[in-house]
Amino acid sequence: MRYRELGKTGLMVSEIGLGGEWLERHNTKEVQEIIDACEAEGINILDCWMSEPNVRSNIGLAIKGRREKWIIQGHIGSTWQNGQYVRTRDLAVVKPAFLDLLARFQTDYIDLGMIHFVDTTEEYDRAVKGEFMDYVRALKREGTIRHIGMSTHNPDIARLAACQGEIEMILFSVNPAFDMLPPISDIDQYFADSYDEALNGIAPEREELYKLCEQNGVGITVMKGYAGGRLFSADTSPFGVALTPVQCLHYALTRPAVASVMAGFDSTMHVAQAVAYETATEEERDYAGVLANAPRHRFSTGQCTYCGHCAPCPSKIDIAMVNKLYDLAVMQEEVPGTVRAHYAQLTANASDCVGCGGCETRCPFEVPVVERMKKAKELFA
Repeated sequence: MRYRELGKTGLMVSEIGLGGEWLERHNTKEVQEIIDACEAEGINILDCWMSEPNVRSNIGLAIKGRREKWIIQGHIGSTWQNGQYVRTRDLAVVKPAFLDLLARFQTDYIDLGMIHFVDTTEEYDRAVKGEFMDYVRALKREGTIRHIGMSTHNPDIARLAACQGEIEMILFSVNPAFDMLPPISDIDQYFADSYDEALNGIAPEREELYKLCEQNGVGITVMKGYAGGRLFSADTSPFGVALTPVQCLHYALTRPAVASVMAGFDSTMHVAQAVAYETATEEERDYAGVLANAPRHRFSTGQCTYCGHCAPCPSKIDIAMVNKLYDLAVMQEEVPGTVRAHYAQLTANASDCVGCGGCETRCPFEVPVVERMKKAKELFA
């Protein structure tokens, strides 16, 4: 495993990190196995944005007795209310939620205190210009957090954070599908025989962001490096061609300022597939050659990456899981029995959707959630 310095924090983080969100689907034993596999491969950074108590406890148990081996990204503003995740800046809820993270991780400090999920200028102002930021500063003064970070999917917000002065690193969504511009009239300008990413393809605001972070010493850890797994199949990839985990990782790790990709792991096999990057050949890493001959590109807006930020749902639907099961189902001629069984086990599903649309206002990728719930209800009826 190779390690990179995370901006000016002085922290040396593994190129491959552990993005914890899929651990919510696993029991204590399975979480232990995945984290053990990560540690054995030299992974030393993990992200926990999730507020669900069980996953926090399971991660805490898995790293018990070896806390010092892990660099933890813990989120401030991710709370658990009435059995659901809720993002908020209300300190009356934020403070106990962060103390809960410390307690369940069995630690008295978090390495990277992340200002959680800021995607609009209004939300940015609430997060950095009032009592919320005062609380974050106090945590740092006390040593409860060692460094201040922010998570965002919006390059404009990330740019503000990179210039703010106190924010030392950013958790940002990076992959070829999110970076590439939508098609223009002559698609060959994007995907010619020779692929020159400096001249065709990367959205200027994103390319400039990476360079700005590099110049300012603001490190980047990456979320959504696989675009929710969509890039692994030609059927779901916006390019019409499949990429491998190694190619996706290489894309992200060749962006300026990027130190680590927080990959989501559902099994120890997924860990092995990611760390294969460390010994991969240049040919195996080459994503440019694949994209150069890709038949198409559709912009990623409107596609669910199963991030869970659409919550909370008044009907307590696990919207991310319903969307994932729906996408898995429609890829087959008939709904697989295993997918149907998983759907049937959900305590609330698409048929419980009341169409309020609150989820759509929180979605970073403008997914038409209500419409998808209707389709899922019909498909699994």
